[in-house]
Amino acid sequence: MNQRTTLEVIAPTVEEAIAQGLAELGLTADAVSVEVLDAGNKGLFGLGKPQVRVRLTVNPAPASGVMDVQTEPVTRSQPEPKRVETKPEPAPVKSLPPAKEVEPQPEHDALLDRTESVVSKMLHLLNLQAQVSAHYGPTERDGRRNIQVDIRGSDLSVLIGRRSETLSAFQYIASLIVGKEEQQFVQLTVDVEGYRDRREKQLVQMAQRMADQVTKSGRRQTLEPMPSAERRIIHIALRDHPAVKTESTGEEPYRKVMILPKEE
Repeated sequence: MNQRTTLEVIAPTVEEAIAQGLAELGLTADAVSVEVLDAGNKGLFGLGKPQVRVRLTVNPAPASGVMDVQTEPVTRSQPEPKRVETKPEPAPVKSLPPAKEVEPQPEHDALLDRTESVVSKMLHLLNLQAQVSAHYGPTERDGRRNIQVDIRGSDLSVLIGRRSETLSAFQYIASLIVGKEEQQFVQLTVDVEGYRDRREKQLVQMAQRMADQVTKSGRRQTLEPMPSAERRIIHIALRDHPAVKTESTGEEPYRKVMILPKEE
């Protein structure tokens, strides 16, 4: 099981939400605590079917076997019968506090929990069924840590939209809401069913094909308009190419990437 300790689920009923959450975590019902965050209001602006929102929290594993581990060596370490009566009994008890630190319990991260809650609430208002999980991505050059948000469920293509415009807008709004509630800048990267990974691979392959065309023809090629995050993928994919270079041109939201020979 992964290290996440909470999971928020949206479903038509509490029972379905719990079942989905247990399946996602790979746990049984006695291993989690359940909190009903929303008992089933209507969708955005009062439209759509009622949906419930439930949070599952993994119960901490109880510390076990500490006394047996500590007392067993003590009784074997006194081989002389005459010295048994002088054996100090409190010694094993004093050594217990360090032993408890061997099994640290997982702690909630307030920022990740807040992010999951905000994104789940937005999906709930959009009347979408999904599971939300947030984790920290790699640390950026400026020291900030991007938060990766994974959304998984069925019929979520509406959340992506044409050229991922809907997903970008959803991500931007979610970042603003979380940042305002936490009173700090928060950068989120929201992904739906692994869409961003698939899209990145497609863009890299396209960039390489276009670079080959430019190399052979000696003529520049201009790609279709795309969001800044996707343009960045093209620039990074070709920045070490020996024969071509890339430039961005145009104004948002129609800004494009040009691939041109390095001698230009």
